Amino acid sequence: MAQWLHMTRILQCLSHETVNSTSPSRIPSQESQAQALLDQTISMLQLVAEQNDNVVDKMKLIQISRNMAIFQQQPLQFAVMVRDILRKERALINAVKHSFSSNTNTQDVDHLVLKVLEVQKIRKEMHQLQEDLNWEKQNYESLQGSFQHNGLDAANTEIQRLQKRIQQLEFNVNTMSTQRFQLLKECVDCLDHCQTQLISRLKAWRLEQHKSAIGLPFDENLNPLQTWCEQLLGMNGNLRQELMLIGERILDLQERLEHLMQTLIESALIVDKQPPQVIKTQSKFSTTVRYLLGEKVAPGKPVVLKAQIVNELQARNLANVTGESVAELINNSAILEHNAASKSTCATFRNMSIKKIRRADRKGTESVTEEKFALLFSAEITITGCDTPYKIQMISQPLVVIVHGCQDNNALATIIWDSAFSEPDRVPFVVPERVPWRMMYNTLNCKFISEVQTQHNLDQFNQHFLAQKIFNKPDFADDFSNMMVSWSQFNKEVLPGRTFTFWQWFEGVMELTKKHLRTYWSEGLIFGFIGKQHLHLILKDRPNGTFMLRFSDSEIGGITIAYVSATENGGQKIQNIQPFTKRDLDIRSLGDRIRDINEITYLYPDLPKHDVFKKFYSEPPAPSGGGYIPVSLQTKDTSLSVSPTNSLANVGVLISRNSNYTM
Repeated sequence: MAQWLHMTRILQCLSHETVNSTSPSRIPSQESQAQALLDQTISMLQLVAEQNDNVVDKMKLIQISRNMAIFQQQPLQFAVMVRDILRKERALINAVKHSFSSNTNTQDVDHLVLKVLEVQKIRKEMHQLQEDLNWEKQNYESLQGSFQHNGLDAANTEIQRLQKRIQQLEFNVNTMSTQRFQLLKECVDCLDHCQTQLISRLKAWRLEQHKSAIGLPFDENLNPLQTWCEQLLGMNGNLRQELMLIGERILDLQERLEHLMQTLIESALIVDKQPPQVIKTQSKFSTTVRYLLGEKVAPGKPVVLKAQIVNELQARNLANVTGESVAELINNSAILEHNAASKSTCATFRNMSIKKIRRADRKGTESVTEEKFALLFSAEITITGCDTPYKIQMISQPLVVIVHGCQDNNALATIIWDSAFSEPDRVPFVVPERVPWRMMYNTLNCKFISEVQTQHNLDQFNQHFLAQKIFNKPDFADDFSNMMVSWSQFNKEVLPGRTFTFWQWFEGVMELTKKHLRTYWSEGLIFGFIGKQHLHLILKDRPNGTFMLRFSDSEIGGITIAYVSATENGGQKIQNIQPFTKRDLDIRSLGDRIRDINEITYLYPDLPKHDVFKKFYSEPPAPSGGGYIPVSLQTKDTSLSVSPTNSLANVGVLISRNSNYTM
């Protein structure tokens, strides 16, 4: 058992990292864990084989344990294989859970349909019994008149038979009437249960849509929910019809069905395509609203949806929102239109624009980029089979309105915090002021891999450095997981010794990686987020020329090369080349810059740089016409000529001529 628990811990540790057998910067930290996992697995197989009484199974297990020896030279390959198997297993389990939930909902609706069919069947049988009863009563009255006139014994016998027949029919009708009422009550209860599940699933869909802003997976397909809505509305109509056919008012059930129908009709309006969550005034944007009961809308008068901007206070009391908007919204109406091909009914707001915004009084140090608004969509709709129209409305996800592009970064921080840490069924738009670091890190990781479009996660080293940075604890070596990080630490307070916040710095790294470094990062060639102390520890005692790629700690959106170089007295020092920014990499790629710098030779731990980065090198420029000598840009480390003790190496860009061509 202890051995199994140890294996489990190793697997958990590896599963939290992106294990990559070709990732040189991760080998030392992961290889020992991978080797331990391999040894423990082989040992476990041998133990199970020894305890197995089945000779055939025992031989198979022994053979498998021997075959696994092929991984001894490259244990990371074994770890990658195990990781991939676990990921597939997790995906299958999640798929089964989702399928089970969907099947349960489908089974509940199917159960409701069968119950409604049973009510209809009883009603038809009761109708037939009532007709038989009416016929027998007519015969009874006719025979009774004949008996009084003639006094025949035969007539008296027939009257007695009819009396018994009538009594039996009346008993059957009353019994079925009681059964019918009880079944109707069960149907309404079942409909209530199914609709509660549907409303819960619609809320979950909206929450998943909200969380997708930080990169969490989201299934935007609304068709199953639309089918569910249509089925429940149909069942509601059938049950209301059955109640009307009873001939007497059953107020309790009728009122419940009316309430359920109203709730369903009002809940079927969904913001299918959310507006941008950061909107600049005077700029165009679009959004799409979908009505899941579109096919049930009464024909004739078109349904016009109107949109208005509401602030946080108004969002908390939507029932009392008047026509007065806190913003002037251009192109704020759209017609609900049915698409027969997709079977969807949508209103698409195109070319919307916020002309001007009226802001609330700000609290304390709150900035304009922390103020949240939302779009409120409303309409009056009539459903086929319903006499009165219903007022429906739905609110969008929170959004921030800005007036200048320089506010975009801070506004996005507000949206990230709201999307990541808001609770279901919250009071709009309340979010916690502090959250545990583990939640903050998971958010940063999700956003990073989503924005960069990579499968390569931030690892435990990155996580620890990010925590050290946001908490300003560069020497803290313990676990940060349960430490509370505040909104101010995330994006209000500037980092010590810097002019920018943590989020501004992190977002700059994401942008740089997305635009210039995606492939380098995905292949594990960039160590990424690491402090200088940890860096010196890793590169200590490595051969001169050994280098690592890390994100700049001092500059927004920069990547630097740290490498081991010799000192004048024969010792070693760590040089950090001046960071390359987006502008630098627009001019010359990272691969070409690495090729240019002769002082760096081996990517940590010991991979020749030309073997690793060759595929990123640009082809030399082709000779141009007109007899001109072609030129090219090259990167050069000028630190040795400037100052042999400088720890931040300067980089110069040289223009070199190709002497193979003459004027």
